[in-house]
Amino acid sequence: MNRKYFYITAFCLGCILLSAFITGDDYFTITAADVKLEVPKGFPQPVYDFKNNTPTPAGFTLGRKLFYDPILSKDSSISCGFCHQRIAAFAHIDHRISHGINGQFGLRNVPPLQNLIWQTAFMWDGGINNLEVQPLAPMNNHVEMAETTANVVQKLQHNKEYVAMFKAAFGDTVVTSQKMLRAIAQFTGLMISCNSRYDKFMRGEDTLSANEKRGLQLFRDNCAQCHKEPLFTDNTYRNIGLTYDTAFKDSGRVRITGDMKDFMKFKVPSLRNVEMTYPYMHDGRFSTLKQVLDHYTQSFVGVPGVDPRVVNGLHLTLQDKQDVIAFLKTLTDKDFLYDHRFVDPGMRRN
Repeated sequence: MNRKYFYITAFCLGCILLSAFITGDDYFTITAADVKLEVPKGFPQPVYDFKNNTPTPAGFTLGRKLFYDPILSKDSSISCGFCHQRIAAFAHIDHRISHGINGQFGLRNVPPLQNLIWQTAFMWDGGINNLEVQPLAPMNNHVEMAETTANVVQKLQHNKEYVAMFKAAFGDTVVTSQKMLRAIAQFTGLMISCNSRYDKFMRGEDTLSANEKRGLQLFRDNCAQCHKEPLFTDNTYRNIGLTYDTAFKDSGRVRITGDMKDFMKFKVPSLRNVEMTYPYMHDGRFSTLKQVLDHYTQSFVGVPGVDPRVVNGLHLTLQDKQDVIAFLKTLTDKDFLYDHRFVDPGMRRN
């Protein structure tokens, strides 16, 4: 069976089985321990400061409900969780690009949501520089959610359940965009992936096979300058020799900076859970990790603006590629993917 269809089938079966075992609210209850931020060992200090937005059970629960509620879109058909699927590390299994209201197609591949509080900017081009305001981009995008912030606030203010939840989270019944965005940030900001087999290996709690260890060394020799451990990104923007797609006409970071030196530069994505976040690249042009590595073994001499680290191509044999992929799969964090805190509360059985 094709891998991507296997995962889709497994996800659907998992949802059915999960719904069968969920008998009430206990599974969805969030406690103070659930929202306590602990910086994982070996991780740097976060970029986003929760000092002015301390996570609370009520705030997190509100953010979770907002994340999965299509009320944020114009026609109540698209939620954040529609594109950002938990089983795919909150990317979108199998879709090359995002889908919005009325079946419209977006411009780019849906990026995963994980370890966001360590990111200096968001989106493939870095057009958003604060976790709290990031949801405004899809919410106000005419293709994705096609709503206005003012309309969303008004809808929430007229919803008795939300009014009660805002009061529990923020102390009063007045719904504001700031409170809404801070609640979502409490939810997404705690999406922390740090317990993969790689992490356990680094902590001395697990072992890797000979191929996985060799893949780790090959990764460090060839890839880690950009995909820096332990976050597996350096939060920079790079031109890696991808051809310009005349259908999408997406020129990358230059759309933000106006500097032609940024033409076809896109953000270096984290490789955590990369096994689950296919398809790959800003436009989802590659469906497998082997295709990604095949791309990097090409020569890009003569390609304007290509990053010097890849211009001559990586020298990887077929076995090298297999070992690198074996290592990359150790970055799959099942504890994160199946964390009950991030499950859609709409799956609750009455």
